[in-house]
Amino acid sequence: MGTRLHNGIANKLRATDQPIHDWYRFVLSFPPHLVRDFLDRFGVGPGHMVLDPFCGTGTTIVECKKMGIPSRGIEAVPMSHFACSVKTEWTVDPDALRTEAQAIHDRALRRLESEGLSDVPLELRLSSELKPLRTLPAEKMRLILKNSISPLPLHKALLLHEEIEQSRSQAVGHLKLAFAKAVVESASNLHFGPEVGVRKPKRDAPMLDPWLRQVRRMAEDLQDHVAQAAVPATVVFGDARRPSAYVAPASVDFVFTSPPYPNEKDYTRTTRLESVLLGFLADMKQLRDLKKGLLRSNTRNVYKEDDDDQHIAEYNKVVDIAERIERRRIEMGKTSGFERLYARVTKLYFGGMYRHLADLRRVLKPGAVLAYVVGDQASYLRIMIRTGHLLAEIAESLGYTPLGIDLFRTRLATATKEQLNEEVVLLRWDG
Repeated sequence: MGTRLHNGIANKLRATDQPIHDWYRFVLSFPPHLVRDFLDRFGVGPGHMVLDPFCGTGTTIVECKKMGIPSRGIEAVPMSHFACSVKTEWTVDPDALRTEAQAIHDRALRRLESEGLSDVPLELRLSSELKPLRTLPAEKMRLILKNSISPLPLHKALLLHEEIEQSRSQAVGHLKLAFAKAVVESASNLHFGPEVGVRKPKRDAPMLDPWLRQVRRMAEDLQDHVAQAAVPATVVFGDARRPSAYVAPASVDFVFTSPPYPNEKDYTRTTRLESVLLGFLADMKQLRDLKKGLLRSNTRNVYKEDDDDQHIAEYNKVVDIAERIERRRIEMGKTSGFERLYARVTKLYFGGMYRHLADLRRVLKPGAVLAYVVGDQASYLRIMIRTGHLLAEIAESLGYTPLGIDLFRTRLATATKEQLNEEVVLLRWDG
């Protein structure tokens, strides 16, 4: 890998990588250059098949398509699956996309102006006939973070979404993805650092113009990547603990992925606003059903019937960590419902990864190489979890050959202020 880059550079999206990758990107995504480094290192090319079983918003899949390498992704979060699917669809006519977006923008703007409103913040025309602002039903409002978006920007977003929904364009997915990016980055009160939070609510914010600019950037990127449009890249909606349900047997040459880490990050919160506005989440039942399809990595997606922990019941190192967490909890007098689940979710996490690695063997070609970007964690009462080392040992018990653990970067733990390693675990499947 050569000299490790400084943290601020190592995980940064380079300007040259922004096309397509930056259409919509999960805040905790690894950078495209990391994918390239390992594809180059192991000689992966157009004659190979790459799999990302936890593909998120598509960093691996998009980068493979740019490099002319066929790839396949699996993703269980609807918003992320949608984003990755759109980001790998490059056959859209850029000129038609621009034309449709301009027409939608103009219609939406005329509707706003007829209501005495403007897309420019604080240009509210006082009118005795000002109509009530659009809003979400109460059940949907309960799904999003409080004050995620102020009433006036929400009104604009809902009006624009109505116009997009009327479109019969083949590129409607691109129009919606641009909407997701614009509503978060321009209209909302959200901030990411890297946890999602809410800043001081703003009375107004533009929505239509930022959306149109984003669509135009997408059209430019499509023009620049027409030569790679036909490179195979597919994304399936599914549970990464069962990869053989979605991928052909003995078809994968290389795996590059980053599963969730065992911590208290509820990954569904990060995309909650756009998931609700685009219709991927409508009520608490849908949210619960979504979480049940995810690897158990935080206490907010643990359920009574979960049994992934049975797969590592005899794996002493994981059991020992769970017992240490539970002892620490009792010593500290921590009694909340979530704190009582810390030990269990640790076992469920590694049990889920055991299931993933065991089932994955069916889809790998002999000699396939795997790279997993994972991080150390100390979220559970400061008990250190060396995620990469534990996964390497679990993989070895399943017949994989560990090739090493490369340090990608270090990061500062929010709670403990410790430097934690983020690493790339390298494995080989000999068949």
